[in-house]
Amino acid sequence: MNEADIAELMRVAGMLVLTLAGPLLGVALGLGLIVAILQAVTQINEATLVFIPKLLGIGGVLMLLGVSMFASLAEFTRFLIDRMVAVGGT
Repeated sequence: MNEADIAELMRVAGMLVLTLAGPLLGVALGLGLIVAILQAVTQINEATLVFIPKLLGIGGVLMLLGVSMFASLAEFTRFLIDRMVAVGGT
């Protein structure tokens, strides 16, 4: 295994992290922004008010996309194990 192989594995792993975390972080960001605007409009300064909408939003995204996220992670794990076997076998 040379530097190019390691760089390719790191690139694929980085893209997988962005693919898996992107929807969750996007929903959390959007809901946080909406709650912050509502707090500014109504002048309610409660720091804990934002946690429940974020929790429900992230839970909803996991319900919708969790299976495909797990499939992507399982596929990447199989790919890594195959690479380890290929490198260790030579």
